[in-house]
Amino acid sequence: MTQGAAVLCAAIFDVDGVLLASPHERAWREALEGFADPARFTTAFYQAVVAGKPRLEGARAALAGLGVAQSAARAEAYAQRKQALLEALIGAGAVAAFPDALRFVTAIRAMGWPMAVASSSKNATAMLRRVCLPGGQSLLDAFGVDVCGRDLPHGKPDPAIFLLAAAGLGIAPASCFVAEDAPAGIQAARAGGMASLGVARFGDAALLEAAEADLVVCSLDEVALADLASGRLSRRPR
Repeated sequence: MTQGAAVLCAAIFDVDGVLLASPHERAWREALEGFADPARFTTAFYQAVVAGKPRLEGARAALAGLGVAQSAARAEAYAQRKQALLEALIGAGAVAAFPDALRFVTAIRAMGWPMAVASSSKNATAMLRRVCLPGGQSLLDAFGVDVCGRDLPHGKPDPAIFLLAAAGLGIAPASCFVAEDAPAGIQAARAGGMASLGVARFGDAALLEAAEADLVVCSLDEVALADLASGRLSRRPR
C-alpha cells in the first residue's frame, strides 16, 4: 500500500456497488424520464458522476452532466422521483449481496477486526438489514459502526463520513482501509489519510486507478487475506 505507513487493523465499507447490488443506478436512470433521455445514463456515467454522492448532490451532478436546462432548479424534483422509485424497488426485493463481499466481510470478521459501513445513502442501513448471513443475523450485524445516511455538510470526496466511521470504531484513520467503488469515495478515503481499496465491478478500474486507489480489484476475492491479516493491502498471487 502507498497511503501512509501505518499497519492496517480496521475496515470501512461503502455499501452500494461494494457490498450490495442495489437498485440505486436503476432508480436514477428510470427517474430521468421527462428530464433527459434515460439511455444516456450509462453505468460509466453513474460511476463517474453520481456514485458516492448524497442524493441531492447526485441529482444536481447528473442533470448538469447530461446538459439539462436549469439543472440546479430541477434537481430536487429529480431526487424525489428517484427516491420514490428506489423505495419501491427495495420493497420489491431488488437488493442482493455480492457473494465475494460476504466472503470478504466474513473473513475480516474472523480476524477480529472492527468494521464500519459508511454510505451517503439514507437507504443503505435498511438494505443491509434485508440481507441474511448464515446463522440468521443480518449483514448489518457484522458491522460495529453504521454511519450511513448521516447529514453532513459535505459529501464525498470530502472525508467527513469516513472520519466519522473511524472515530466510531476508535481507530486512527491511518490504520483503516476503505473499500469503495466510486472515484469520489477513493478521493475521500485518501483525503482522510486512509488506505483505499477500489472495487471495479463495472469495468471501471481506470477511474479508480486515476483516483489513486492503493489497490484496485474486480472482486474482493482478489485481496490477499494473509497480507491483510498482517496489516497490508495487496493482491493475491495469480
